[in-house]
Amino acid sequence: MQTTRNEPANRPAGLIVRLLAMFYDSLLLFSALLIATALALIVTHGTLSYHNPFFRTFLFLICFSFYAWFWLHGGQTLGMRAWRLRLQRPDGQPISIWQALLRFMVAIPSLALAGLGLFWMLFDRDKMAVHDRISESVIVRLPRNPLSHAKRG
Repeated sequence: MQTTRNEPANRPAGLIVRLLAMFYDSLLLFSALLIATALALIVTHGTLSYHNPFFRTFLFLICFSFYAWFWLHGGQTLGMRAWRLRLQRPDGQPISIWQALLRFMVAIPSLALAGLGLFWMLFDRDKMAVHDRISESVIVRLPRNPLSHAKRG
């Protein structure tokens, strides 16, 4: 992989770009949850209760499946791809299903507590959030494709 002096291959992703990717992904995830809810309403003939533990578990599994599929197939959600981010192990290898599950489970309270687990990266020497540290995974910023600049010039 060719990189320039300004863009090392495994530069940790900053907070702002991670938030932008998360926003993009939240729109896609919300769409998936709407479709899943519509299917559940069809199956239950409109008698579905949000408080039903099976329905909540179903939505939880949809959320985990959304992220895990992308993380395990290339390390990038669509939002991460748009912002040139990739989730990987610190050695550059893809994460495992267990790391994806641990990351997902830790990210819930990490983000739910006013995002404190994410904002921790502002103080961390390696720019890692709490769920990065615990799951032994890291989000890196990918270098720009040198071919895309050649096409413009």
